[in-house]
Amino acid sequence: MTEPASVARIVVLVSGSGSNLQALLDAAADPAYGARVVAVGADRDGIAGLDRAAAVGVPTFVERVKDHPTRADWDAALTRQVAAHRPDLVVSAGFLKLVGPEFLAAFGDRYLNTHNTLLPAFPGIHGPRDALAYGVKITGATLFFVDAGMDTGPIVAQVAVPVCDDDDEETLTERIKSAERRQLVEQVGRLVREGWTITGRKVTVP
Repeated sequence: MTEPASVARIVVLVSGSGSNLQALLDAAADPAYGARVVAVGADRDGIAGLDRAAAVGVPTFVERVKDHPTRADWDAALTRQVAAHRPDLVVSAGFLKLVGPEFLAAFGDRYLNTHNTLLPAFPGIHGPRDALAYGVKITGATLFFVDAGMDTGPIVAQVAVPVCDDDDEETLTERIKSAERRQLVEQVGRLVREGWTITGRKVTVP
């Protein structure tokens, strides 16, 4: 059981533009939200997500895989960087690297990711495209705690997004992103304010 702190500490990991990060930063500006972003980490330099953090004075760090002899060394370095900020919750907001065993050992019960389908359907990096190809009428976004698999961790919340007859991958992806962002902000706030329990595959928020 993870109990909520008065103001929870969140570390956000990004690889790109950071639109989900911005949504969290905006929400955390309200003291009633119950959390603040204490650091933003990335796996590459020169991305807009880092600029968004710097613009509001949030510390940033970069750990590039290619700067380390092995993937395990990178995983250990990322774990140290995140741990230094003492997070109550770590959020993957478009972070495009799979973390390893050391990171999961440290943060696996508090490392959130969001995926742009209704898992377990269509895991992986082409979720909306795969959903369109299959012909489903409803897809959506899933918020889950990360485990060692590919988009397989315990599910916190899901939001449905209808598939329109004239949708292509781009239009469907954009509608999912909007729903995904709202869900992320709402559920992160709920988790930090109320706490959570993970029992097997079941996530319970009091």
